[in-house]
Amino acid sequence: MPIDKLYRDPAAALQGVLRDGMTIMSGGFGLCGIPTALIVAIRDAGVGDLTIISNNAGIDDAGLGLLLQTRQVRKMISSYVGENATFARQYLAGELEIEFNPQGTLAERIRAGGAGIPAFFTATGAGTDVARGKEEREFDGRRYIMERSLFADLAIVHAWKADPEGNLIYRKTARNFNPIMATAASVVVAEVEEIVDPGQIDADHIITPGIFVDRVVRLETVDKRIEQRTVRKRF
Repeated sequence: MPIDKLYRDPAAALQGVLRDGMTIMSGGFGLCGIPTALIVAIRDAGVGDLTIISNNAGIDDAGLGLLLQTRQVRKMISSYVGENATFARQYLAGELEIEFNPQGTLAERIRAGGAGIPAFFTATGAGTDVARGKEEREFDGRRYIMERSLFADLAIVHAWKADPEGNLIYRKTARNFNPIMATAASVVVAEVEEIVDPGQIDADHIITPGIFVDRVVRLETVDKRIEQRTVRKRF
């Protein structure tokens, strides 16, 4: 039987999934490939006390910065948060908990969570504050620290194309954290720019198979903001 995972709008796609105190993975890197519409829907739903796993926290008026403005986030598990003044203010005031990760370690924690691996050892961070409170071992004369994997209640991702069965293709840099997060959550909701009929996506081009995706919503409009615009001088 054909499977149809399409929902009419972001609010409908998240209905019955959101609750206070949950852990949410949010794809993207900077403002590239972030699930903008789903973030807005989470803001509008008013759920709070959230733990957000994301490479960064957006900027003050876009992406996850919207959830920081409304103080719906209790904790961030991230790699880089330097573009968000709201984030900095809340952290320095003791209003926001942060778990910093080296970027590769964050990616591997998510990938391991999706693969069912509870923990792994890495040399990254050994001998630094990153290692504080973590198990350490020596392998082949080098120190390693143990990192726990990450698995969320909900993952929200942004993809370029999907079919009604939830098979996803990402476009260029927007691939970033989205594919691994789509494997590491109990419920995965994808916002997409284009919906095609079943069979129109070449099986060899599918990046996230539909078996990982629970719900899909097509965006009516796509807002692709540029975080920092840099241009060269004309000569």
